[in-house]
Amino acid sequence: MCGGELSEPAGVVLSPDWPQSYSPSQDCVWGLHVQEEKRILLQVEILNVREGDMLTLFDGDGPSARVLAQLRGPQPRRRLLSSGPDLTLQFQAPPGPPNPGLGQGFVLHFKEVPRNDTCPELPPPEWGWRTASHGDLIRGTVLTYQCEPGYELLGSDILTCQWDLSWSAAPPACQKIMTCADPGEITNGHRTTSDAGFPVGSHVQYRCLPGYSLEGAAVLTCYSRDTGTPKWSDRVPKCALKYEPCLNPGVPENGYQTLYKHHYQAGESLRFFCYEGFELIGEVTITCVPGHPSQWTSQPPLCKVTQTTDPSRQLEGGNLALAILLPLGLVIVLGCGVYVYYTKLQGKSLFGFSGSHSYSPITVESDFSNPLYEAGDTREYEVSI
Repeated sequence: MCGGELSEPAGVVLSPDWPQSYSPSQDCVWGLHVQEEKRILLQVEILNVREGDMLTLFDGDGPSARVLAQLRGPQPRRRLLSSGPDLTLQFQAPPGPPNPGLGQGFVLHFKEVPRNDTCPELPPPEWGWRTASHGDLIRGTVLTYQCEPGYELLGSDILTCQWDLSWSAAPPACQKIMTCADPGEITNGHRTTSDAGFPVGSHVQYRCLPGYSLEGAAVLTCYSRDTGTPKWSDRVPKCALKYEPCLNPGVPENGYQTLYKHHYQAGESLRFFCYEGFELIGEVTITCVPGHPSQWTSQPPLCKVTQTTDPSRQLEGGNLALAILLPLGLVIVLGCGVYVYYTKLQGKSLFGFSGSHSYSPITVESDFSNPLYEAGDTREYEVSI
C-alpha cells in the first residue's frame, strides 16, 4: 500500500510490497491523525532503503508542515514525537533498475500519547543522585548522575531530554567499587602484581634497578573501606640513587663534634664546638654532599687559644703604667735624698766638738788612786807585753 490516511490511536505503516522489496518509482504519502488533545509517537523499527531513496516526516497535516526528520539508507531503531495530533510521512524512490538485495523497505509503529512538553520522570539511582538543569523536564533538560563514595556509575552520566520528549539514553546505575586504582609504575624500577585489575586483596611489589635504593613500602595491598573506594595500604615508593657516605673528618684538637659516628649519609650535617678558652676558626657546620664519592662542604674547623687582651691594648696599658710609676719613683727617690741630707745636718749639730761647753767634775770612789784630769791634759803610760 502506497500512502493513505490513518486516524487510529495506534497502528503501523509499511513500505510498499512489504515484506518484499519495494519497486522503484515510488512517491507515497501517509497522513496520521489522533485526538486533538493528543500527539503522535512514531517508533522506527526497520528502515533499509536504497541509496537515493528517502523517507520524510512532516510535523503537521501535509507536506507543507515543518520537516521533523529525513531518513536515508539503513537506520537504527529510533523514536520521533510530533508536536500536535497530525503527522505526515512521504516516501520517495526515483525511477531506476531494481537492485537485488537492497531496498527491503521500512516498518513504522505509531500511537497517540498525551500532549505535554516534558520527558518522563526518572528516579535517582540507588547509592547515588542526579541533578537537573531545569525544574521541569522540558526539551533540552540535562540530567547529571553521580554515585556515592565507594560506588561507580554504570552507563551514561548525562541524559538529555530530546525533541521527541524521550531521553537520550537509559538511566545509569551505581555499583559498589571492588578494585583499587592503578598505583602506577616507578622511575628507575619495576613492579609485579598479584592480580589484574587490582581487586581488593591484591598486592603490588616494587623493586629498584641496580644502583638505586627503595624509599618507602616495597609492597602495597588493596583493601576495602566501609565508606569510600578501596585504597592502597601505603604511598607508591621511590627509587633514589645510591650515594657513598662521607667519612668522619675527625675531631679538632681542643674541640668536639655532635653526633659522632664513622659514616654520614648524603644530606647529613656535622657541627663542631671548641672547649672553653679556645675559639673556633672555620665553618661551624659542614654537610655531606651526595656524589661518587660524597664530600663534605668544607674542611673541619680548628680550635685556637682565645686571646683575652689585644696586643695594642697591652702596649697602651704599659705606657700608662710607666707614665704613672716613673714620676712616683722620682718623687720617692727625691724624698729619700732630702731625708738623708737633713739627717746628716742634724747629726753634725748634735755630736760635733767645736764650741765651749761647761763640764762638772765627776767624782768616783775607786780602789785606784787616780788623779783627776782636766780636759786637754795628757798622760803617758808604759805598757809591758
